[in-house]
Amino acid sequence: MSTNARISIGIAAAFVLVAGILLAVNAANGSGSSTSTTSSNTTGTDRHERLVRSDSHKLDVAADGKATFVEFLDFECESCRAAFPAVEQLRKDYAGKVTFVVRYFPLPGHFNAERAARAVEAASGQGKFEQMYRKMYETQAEWGEQQVAADDRFRGFAKDLGLDLAAWDKAYNDPATLERIKRDVADGEALGVTGTPTFFLNGEKLQPESAQDLIASIDAALE
Repeated sequence: MSTNARISIGIAAAFVLVAGILLAVNAANGSGSSTSTTSSNTTGTDRHERLVRSDSHKLDVAADGKATFVEFLDFECESCRAAFPAVEQLRKDYAGKVTFVVRYFPLPGHFNAERAARAVEAASGQGKFEQMYRKMYETQAEWGEQQVAADDRFRGFAKDLGLDLAAWDKAYNDPATLERIKRDVADGEALGVTGTPTFFLNGEKLQPESAQDLIASIDAALE
């Protein structure tokens, strides 16, 4: 039985929550909904480097390198939170077959988005990127869509994860951490990212209208 046939109800249900938002973003960008992918003006080596940098965070790595799935995300974005279970299910269904990469893309309209990205990046310095990444989505309803700085709450997450708080504080407030995030944003903008979540598969920006479209794209890349 193919991976496509084994796709769980979980990913389909989760993807329904974000499909309409993705379509709205694509429409606003002038992208047609009849195609499954689109590309920006960047090409070749430059495009590849902008998609996956040497310091990009990889949740999973496929040894054969046939398929690389990149997500530009904003931890305060509700559609990113809705997509999170779907991405997690993809990771399970394609374990060892697809490399999953996370890129920061905090939107200026989200008060705590950049702070959240800094918190996750600071945690990554102590080997806790994925744990803090998960924490942000699990708690987004508590701190998102507010105009109050969530620094203390994020520091509490670092404490909950058992991090060295002095080291985390230093990284959280280090200008280099913010510059690291801004490089991701610059790469995203160069690749045509204007909203979140935005997915790329082997260099092509996906415009899925359903979970089936997303699965079909990945299966095609693996053939």
